[in-house]
Amino acid sequence: MSSPELSPESLVKIDREVAKYPADQKQSAVMAALAIAQDEKGWLPKETIAAVAGYLGMPPIAAYEVASFYNMYDLQPVGKYKLTVCTNLPCALSGGVHAADYVKEKLGIDFNETTADGKFTLKEGECMGACGDAPVMLVNNKRMCSFMLPEQIDKLLAECK
Repeated sequence: MSSPELSPESLVKIDREVAKYPADQKQSAVMAALAIAQDEKGWLPKETIAAVAGYLGMPPIAAYEVASFYNMYDLQPVGKYKLTVCTNLPCALSGGVHAADYVKEKLGIDFNETTADGKFTLKEGECMGACGDAPVMLVNNKRMCSFMLPEQIDKLLAECK
């Protein structure tokens, strides 16, 4: 397992986020700080969450509560490409479940599993606020993909390989 310590580059990014809040409310930057730590580490081991909490002057459990509540934070290792498929009702009615099933078949994994080569992890996601573009997928918490029918899914998977 990697060190919980964050790189100087990540700390500079966190400091930029902290500067957006009053000096006595550093902990308000916890969501951004956790995202920065996850970008560096690939996921959030408890030790890294505790390091973020310490840097922000808050109890580790408070940072862990945030990390465990939101599904964009990974508390277990994930593949190089984390694919999150929305299966909430609007997406489900517009093919989200079919899109998820198609990805499962193509990759040979189920939700919360990673391919043997460590390339892909498949997650089931909550509403992503793009119901009109359903079915939608999120790649590595950063890139929204709309109208994910089999042809578009094939293109995305090929692009990621």
